[in-house]
Amino acid sequence: MNSRKSPVTRRSVLKALALTGAATAAGPAFWPRAEAAGSLVVGVIYVGPKDDYGYSQAQAQAAAAIRKIPGLTVVEQEKVAETTDVQKVMASMIEQDEATLLFPTSFGYFDPHVLKMAEKYPEIRFAHCGGLWQAGKHPKNVGSYFGYIDECQYLNGVVAAHATKTKKLGFIAAKPIPQVLRNINAFTLGAQSVKPDITTQVIFTGDWLLPVKEAEAANSLIDQGIDVMTMHVDSPKVIVETCERRRIHVCGYHADQSALAPKGYLTGAEWNWITPYTTHVKAAMSGTSMPNILRGGLKEGYVKTSPYGPGASAAARKRADGVKAKMMKGEYVIFKGPLKDNTGRTVIPAGTSHVQTDVVLEQMDYLVAGVIGKV
Repeated sequence: MNSRKSPVTRRSVLKALALTGAATAAGPAFWPRAEAAGSLVVGVIYVGPKDDYGYSQAQAQAAAAIRKIPGLTVVEQEKVAETTDVQKVMASMIEQDEATLLFPTSFGYFDPHVLKMAEKYPEIRFAHCGGLWQAGKHPKNVGSYFGYIDECQYLNGVVAAHATKTKKLGFIAAKPIPQVLRNINAFTLGAQSVKPDITTQVIFTGDWLLPVKEAEAANSLIDQGIDVMTMHVDSPKVIVETCERRRIHVCGYHADQSALAPKGYLTGAEWNWITPYTTHVKAAMSGTSMPNILRGGLKEGYVKTSPYGPGASAAARKRADGVKAKMMKGEYVIFKGPLKDNTGRTVIPAGTSHVQTDVVLEQMDYLVAGVIGKV
């Protein structure tokens, strides 16, 4: 049953956020509904700022794109913690702005926050970024969308291998969850496809946004001879800037960070969330059922590569473009046997290949041979 008997006002939400410390000194950033409301109101919620050069910015770019769809209104709020704060914001968008499709974008919003709100508002659609929805377990008005960005990280590795002189690559990551491990391994395998003896040294910071630790990690890796770096954190900004300042090459992640490193940026792995956003919007506007699982890679337009920077050689571009062309046709397999992890254990036997849709890849719990680090 719809819980609209006790409407949550924006004022009450902002007051609650201020009390919990979620509001910034400059005030929370709400973008109010347009004056002439369309036939569909979409709410988008970000864990970080919309201009973080990372995870939230990639989502915000998709939100900006769907604003152009006729009959659509978009409301947004940034800097919302993965706490009950996000439940309050979702309730405000539903009750105050009359949103019927929500994109709560952060990984940590899903359980319990999205699940609780989906049960409370069964007629509202909740599109969450991540591969968490399960049939028979989760509400049918919840869906998940995600992209095979490890394809782009593999291409990052190909380009990085051409740029490195020390054959020592670096990877700064938040947590050793399967998606992060998949990116680290893909990056390393891409580099090793060019130079088999390349290594990737990994530092896990412990959380998604720790700029001080990220800067310390970048400097530590560079001091140890790393000359090309990439990452999997929410906002790569400080890492990219540190690499540029220390005069080493860097491959980006989430969004395009080339403006932060005009000399050292090689290329990057970017999300193209406009694809799943548009799918969800069209389904909502037409009244068709909620798409519960949306996945895709380069071929399907869910991910993309950043333009090459000046440090990407002609040979690197040719090699990466060749691999990318095969990926676009669905003809390139990243994870195939024989493959060992960095403890010597066989993780994929000879003769076995895992295409991107294989569920086993979402359970990855190892680092491939050549990666220096522990899970």
